[in-house]
Amino acid sequence: MSGTTGMTRTTRLVILLAAVLLLGTVGAGTVLHAAHRSGLRDQQQADGPAVRTGTVSLLPSGGRRLLVRNLAWGPHRDEIATVPADRPQGPRTASGVTCLRFHAAAGTGICLQAVHGALQDSYRAVVLDAHLRERHRFAASGIPTRARVSPSGHLVAWTVFVSGDSYAGTDFSTRTAVVDTRTWAVEDNLETFHVVKDGRPYQAADINVWGVTFADDTRFYATLATGGRTYLVRGDLTTRTLTTVHRNVECPSLSPDGRRVAYKKRVEGASPDAPWRLYVLDLRTGKETATAERRSVDDQALWADGSTLVYALPGDYGSDLWSVPAAGTGAPRPLMASAVAPAYLG
Repeated sequence: MSGTTGMTRTTRLVILLAAVLLLGTVGAGTVLHAAHRSGLRDQQQADGPAVRTGTVSLLPSGGRRLLVRNLAWGPHRDEIATVPADRPQGPRTASGVTCLRFHAAAGTGICLQAVHGALQDSYRAVVLDAHLRERHRFAASGIPTRARVSPSGHLVAWTVFVSGDSYAGTDFSTRTAVVDTRTWAVEDNLETFHVVKDGRPYQAADINVWGVTFADDTRFYATLATGGRTYLVRGDLTTRTLTTVHRNVECPSLSPDGRRVAYKKRVEGASPDAPWRLYVLDLRTGKETATAERRSVDDQALWADGSTLVYALPGDYGSDLWSVPAAGTGAPRPLMASAVAPAYLG
């Protein structure tokens, strides 16, 4: 018995020693791995764009500027940052204001934010003044996805996912709101507007509306989905109507002259996970023009000017911004790495 007991004790000691050695090795490996990852992150930041803290304003100030949500690794990730519009790859000035989605015009900004809770996140839409200070906030009922400000700065709009998390499939629902920043009057769900489809009044339980782009302080365009199809609709805040204009249009963006709409269009033969191509519609003639961008664009493109579109594509650290001529000529060009949600000012 004593021999058996002795062997048992020895075996236990060997097992204990092995466990200690293993834990030590794992611990050292974990430390080294963390240090390696930290080093990689530092290297990524060093190789990425320079980002510094400074004053960011929505007021005119000596030249045209581009504002974005900065995605470069480092302490200013997710902050709204600015660069000169003609030097988008240059050093960025970060504001300290974090947003998931952002847009600005005429001294007004809309910032969609996450509020991190103990059990789950909630979301809010924050209207900002020209100095990026909060003017008003609204609870948002889902995950932020689109945001726009009218050319005058008087109206803001945002869209959130209230179920699902992608436009690619059909299992999603959205909620789109419009707010008048002069009165804080809220249209909290554009699905309650009267729909005129193909010239007739239309009602359906499956209507979704998203991706507002403003013409002025009354009229706007957006996407309406119903019956498995999407439509460009012209909206009117005074009459509370949505009128279909064109089929197979998602996330429209109105040109500065109000004559064209850039949008993502589902194309036959594309992957179900990447179904879109970037097009431009002439509102007067109904003619569609495919841009030279052949990759799938899941974004609400922005008109940088009257002839150039800016949009986000997946990048190494989230998204990168690209540009392409709206006329269907030329070729896509990288504009700005590690950035999303652009807005031009000035």
